[in-house]
Amino acid sequence: MTRPGEVREMTDDMLVEHIRTARQELFGLRFRHATGELENTAGLSNAKRELARALTIARERGIDLDRELSKS
Repeated sequence: MTRPGEVREMTDDMLVEHIRTARQELFGLRFRHATGELENTAGLSNAKRELARALTIARERGIDLDRELSKS
């Protein structure tokens, strides 16, 4: 889990990539939870919080995430 200060220090490109990987990680955790493979369910809330923090910072910077995430 990255700290809020570390997320704020990221460049815009790094932040977009961080959001992309955080979404993939959250999807994987949700999938594992649905299939009963996830033992530590606290990771779900941590992943949600991590993604929300990054999305908030991206919104503060005015990054158009729809456009940025569809580039790759």
